[in-house]
Amino acid sequence: MNQNMPVISVVIPVYQAEHCLEELYRRLKISLEIISPDFEIVLVEDCGADNSWQVIERLAVVDPRVRGIQFSRNFGQHYGITAGLDHCHGDWVVVMDCDLQDQPEEIPRLYAKAQEGYDIVLARRTARQDPPFKRMTSWLFYRIFSYLTDIKYDGASGNFRIISRKVVANFRRMGEQLRFFGGLVQWLGFPTTSIEVEHAERFAGKTSYTFIKLWKLSADSIIAYSDKPLRIGVRFGFGMAGLAFSYGLYILLRALIYGSPIPGWNSLIVSLYFIGGIIIAMLGITGIYLGKAFDESKKRPLYIIRRATFGEPT
Repeated sequence: MNQNMPVISVVIPVYQAEHCLEELYRRLKISLEIISPDFEIVLVEDCGADNSWQVIERLAVVDPRVRGIQFSRNFGQHYGITAGLDHCHGDWVVVMDCDLQDQPEEIPRLYAKAQEGYDIVLARRTARQDPPFKRMTSWLFYRIFSYLTDIKYDGASGNFRIISRKVVANFRRMGEQLRFFGGLVQWLGFPTTSIEVEHAERFAGKTSYTFIKLWKLSADSIIAYSDKPLRIGVRFGFGMAGLAFSYGLYILLRALIYGSPIPGWNSLIVSLYFIGGIIIAMLGITGIYLGKAFDESKKRPLYIIRRATFGEPT
């Protein structure tokens, strides 16, 4: 262990959580001191248009182990995690949400499991306390994500986990614009295990992930990690071409045998519209990939920090 670094850091993206933060700090302090008094809590405020930053500043004054970062605008949860990992110093780092559905009391168990020789320990939620619609869309996302990316991602595990300094260092090397924390960590391939934890009710407020945001996150994550949609489209195109060629032979043979073509104006028009739609869809998918490649080529920073409690430039 490096004596100049805290034993453990906790990285938490914060969005519209002013009513959760003081209780979150209280419970974190109790749980982390079981491991060591030498810890830090990195709170990354994602411009949620409430008083979260004022609460973070107040906590940082009371306890210098609390370090706050505020973005210049809303960048998103996974960029908040990225910023926290860029600025944390612990030998071990816990990533969790701010709404107390991830319970701080589970951190000592995660840390103890990591000491058995694992670089990543996931917190698997035994019974999610989210609304049925969110559980259904999350399940669907992880199934589609695993299929299209060929990454066996455990949908029962959210962001809540503990990772070693080695994982953090390698995570920082990945600078792609499309961020999905869980997928990036999974891709690294370090020794991983999991423990089962209880998933709590939200302490206050409601989820900020609307269906539109979930859909955008799903599409961006799949595009970032896989070109399988393009390959599926190519296979489908060749399959449709094969069917069309076979049907053409059938029409030719029937005309030769019976001396008359097969009537079917309506089916012909429907087929043309169907194929046209598939072509347009594939062009759209290709265009999305090109657009994301264009975004990557700009090499813009992943996030902009407006201010911080530890002297970041403003």
